[in-house]
Amino acid sequence: MSDATGLGAADPFADLIEPFSRRGVDLGLERLRGALADLGHPERRFAAVQVAGTNGKGSVCTLVHQALLATGLRAGLYTSPHLVSWTERIRLGADCITAPELRRHLQAAEPAARRRGLTPFELVTAAAFLAFADSGQELVVLEVGLGGRLDATSCHPGREVVGFASIDLDHAEFLGPDVATIAGEKAGVLQPGVVAVSGPQRPEAAAVLRRRAEELGAELRWPPLLDRQRWPLGLPGAVQSANGAVALGMLQALAERGWRIDEAAIRQGFAAARWPGRLQPHRWQGIPLLLDGAHNPAAASALRAELDADPGRYGLAPGPRRWVLGMLAAKQGPAILEALLGPADRAWIVPVAGHSSWTLAALREVLAAGPQPGLAAQLQAAEDPGSAIREAVQATDAERACLGAGCGDPAVIVAGSLYLIGQLLADAPGVRV
Repeated sequence: MSDATGLGAADPFADLIEPFSRRGVDLGLERLRGALADLGHPERRFAAVQVAGTNGKGSVCTLVHQALLATGLRAGLYTSPHLVSWTERIRLGADCITAPELRRHLQAAEPAARRRGLTPFELVTAAAFLAFADSGQELVVLEVGLGGRLDATSCHPGREVVGFASIDLDHAEFLGPDVATIAGEKAGVLQPGVVAVSGPQRPEAAAVLRRRAEELGAELRWPPLLDRQRWPLGLPGAVQSANGAVALGMLQALAERGWRIDEAAIRQGFAAARWPGRLQPHRWQGIPLLLDGAHNPAAASALRAELDADPGRYGLAPGPRRWVLGMLAAKQGPAILEALLGPADRAWIVPVAGHSSWTLAALREVLAAGPQPGLAAQLQAAEDPGSAIREAVQATDAERACLGAGCGDPAVIVAGSLYLIGQLLADAPGVRV
């Protein structure tokens, strides 16, 4: 998977990670398994649970992790991608790994990584496993990076509980052209005897999960949506009812297997959970923003539904919305626009630094032949996110009237890529993700 480290700032780990970038995305387990054997099998020194899916994996992971911490367990967390720093990907207890610690473990893994020809993601996963083992973590929450069947996190041998967040179209160039095929790749995390907990799925994805679980002798559970009156969450958005249900089901399955997890700890952890870059209020050079990755059509639809349901909660003025959108060229840019934009909305299209991105010209060409050709007229280009934000805050007459009525400074919505969100967060002095 490609990665970004911010607004072009020097990556402090580039000397260790960049040499492996020539492999790019190359799914498979044998390389990392070999490297882990060379390193003395650190993955065998801690238990793990794993979360797969397309949208919501990170939310499920942080909910489970915070609940485990609330029990007093030594619990680690491995997620991807990061927003600002590679250190975000590895949490040892409540805190991100320090830069010196990460450097030490990357250096320890480097000889085996070179010998086995690891990808960057495999190298970082090896370093994470070393860090978890070295720091004495008892139980680690692993977020699948890409797919599941051949993802590096699946090299952990003892994943007795797994979760499935929502499965939809994304990374089709690696996982397959339709939801059923993609679900088959994600179902690859299942093993005989595991308990799997799934949130609501599209029918074709649900059928694949059921079939694969039955073939392997895994138990597949479908919990009801979480009652957020009974189980308050620190994560905003209606979609968290599904993510919270998966997290609760996983924690209950762990308790059945003897882990000391009680309801009070789960409540405490759920309330404490935070996940940056998703419905996140932020101020950039004094300008109020709402940040959300929304990097595929399903995530974009969920964002639009959330904002339509309660715009005031997110600092949005009544009427048309202003968007700053940066979308990777490999993503379904036109479909994301169709899901996000209302009839009178305006969007500024910006490049995502360090990545091949959709341009205004390319979007207009595709939209002209699509079901909503009029969207093209709502778009304009900007050289960079900062320029786009400044242009977007030039209030329309309707918004000036709103401001005059004292409804506050309306937020600009920044979406389309977590890498774009990372750029803006990296540009904030003293930012701590």
